[in-house]
Amino acid sequence: MANTGNNTSINLRFDLKSFLIFLLIFVIEVFIALYVRDSIIRPYGGDVLVVMLMYYFFKSFIKINPLYLAGAVLLIAYAVETGQYFNLVDIIGMQDNKIMRIIVGSSFSWGDIFAYTIGAVICVIIDRKEIKG
Repeated sequence: MANTGNNTSINLRFDLKSFLIFLLIFVIEVFIALYVRDSIIRPYGGDVLVVMLMYYFFKSFIKINPLYLAGAVLLIAYAVETGQYFNLVDIIGMQDNKIMRIIVGSSFSWGDIFAYTIGAVICVIIDRKEIKG
């Protein structure tokens, strides 16, 4: 069958380079969470990095056009932030679960939405050579 140029396919694989980038970002995120107490790096830098963390985690296991992957990760981040807007943790009765409050969060911020978008854009810029149009 001839290749029609459709670049929406997803192929499973393991990419060590992407996984190592994921691990590095994870270590940085943990460091920020434990030791950084400021008003810029922790709230916004961490949000930029969390999108990059998810991007490189998924990229470690699937081969997909970086635009599609960045878009999917960005939608996940936006969904989590929307959950914060609607107090999802309280709605599902997990307000006393510290882990859920950390993962989902508890307060909506347009600054977070902007930081997530910046993280996705950075990923696309880094992987721009892989984008086939």
